[in-house]
Amino acid sequence: MTIALDQPAIDGAIDDASIGAAGIAEPFTGESDFPAPWGSRSNLRITGVRSIVTAPEGIPLVVVRIDTSEPGLYGLGCATFTQRWHAVAAYVDEHLARLLLGRYPGDIEDLIRLSRFSGYWRDGAVDNNALSGIDLALWDIAGKRAGMPVSELLGGRVRAAADTYIHASGRTFEETAQHAAALRDEGWRHIRIQVSQPGRGGYGAAALESPLGNRAGAPNAHGWDVAHYLRQTPQLFAAVRHELGDSVELLHDVHSRLTPKQAVILARSVEEFSPYFLEDVLAPEHWDRLPEVRASSPVPIAVGELATSATAATRLVTSGGVDFIRCHISTIGGLTPARKLAAVAEAHGVQTAWHSPGDASPIAAAANATLDVTSPAFGIQESHVFSDAAREVFPGTLAIEGGWIRPNDAPGWGIDFDEKAAARFPPSLSRHDVWAASVRGPDGGLIAP
Repeated sequence: MTIALDQPAIDGAIDDASIGAAGIAEPFTGESDFPAPWGSRSNLRITGVRSIVTAPEGIPLVVVRIDTSEPGLYGLGCATFTQRWHAVAAYVDEHLARLLLGRYPGDIEDLIRLSRFSGYWRDGAVDNNALSGIDLALWDIAGKRAGMPVSELLGGRVRAAADTYIHASGRTFEETAQHAAALRDEGWRHIRIQVSQPGRGGYGAAALESPLGNRAGAPNAHGWDVAHYLRQTPQLFAAVRHELGDSVELLHDVHSRLTPKQAVILARSVEEFSPYFLEDVLAPEHWDRLPEVRASSPVPIAVGELATSATAATRLVTSGGVDFIRCHISTIGGLTPARKLAAVAEAHGVQTAWHSPGDASPIAAAANATLDVTSPAFGIQESHVFSDAAREVFPGTLAIEGGWIRPNDAPGWGIDFDEKAAARFPPSLSRHDVWAASVRGPDGGLIAP
């Protein structure tokens, strides 16, 4: 693992771009310990696999680099599990790298299956993010070898660009409405709206330190109150609709906090405002109840961010529980499983809305855009406007223009990675743990964050 540290520390640790993993300091030139039972049409071989972690926006991002025996030919993948990045980096470097060294990089499906099955127990966020880093890097190499963007390797585009949604928030209804209006004026046609709530357990907007007045004597006066949330959310929609009219589609993220009955109550209470979708109304532990929620909801339901396997995500689609499937593609294993999931969604009349906040790296954002323009199942794409610092670390980062995103025309993902720039942004442990520990009810009990 290579962790981005202050520049003086990294100069002595990294000699060149070919440093491998698992203690290999020189390019690998031996034979694979895990050879395929068939030959390959090329002598090209994987010579190095390593993880690099950086945080240009304060969010730890895990990048996997795969080097090959052809000078200058390498691939980049996203393995970002921000909350547990140390574990993912170690998994790549200490366990997966040795499976790949000496192998032909064109056997993507076999290499991913080998990496997945070799650990016996499989799936989960750490496992699949590590696999995603490998998978996306191999697809990047494939595109570069072919001289094509990955989209053309998948059969080419079915649309010119992907429409995106962006996040609007505020401490009050009025602030959120004004933020949404400003985003509309910048070109977005789909906007997620969130508002602060009393206490510290809100989601998607700045925390308010003041507790609810009627909870002053509660064990946790700063607790998140579901009854208040259910009353407040229709008022939020009303305020934004009053400001914007019908000029944009409105979305809202529940963040997995409701019971099935509460989810139906919320959906019916906001029906008159015509939401584009409600996101993550139930925690994953209760996804088996989604079909009944969807059947009772007049509002489309989008779920999948917390899916930690392609199998679980597929069951969301085939069980009839969702209108939009919105996985974090690195958490289900990368492009290889995600494109299969998109095909299942297409067959079931479900649309995609891939998860893509600041903890999806520019490489992941490029993979999302590739899926968006190549799949007939596309619905909408979550967007994040990357900072100048992120663009410096990741040259080629996609730009969003008028709310539209397009994949690069350059071979592979069209994204590079500047390790010297990355070294100026060392990662630290995610602040998510601190926030999650504060998401409690008025009685002090933890609530799914």
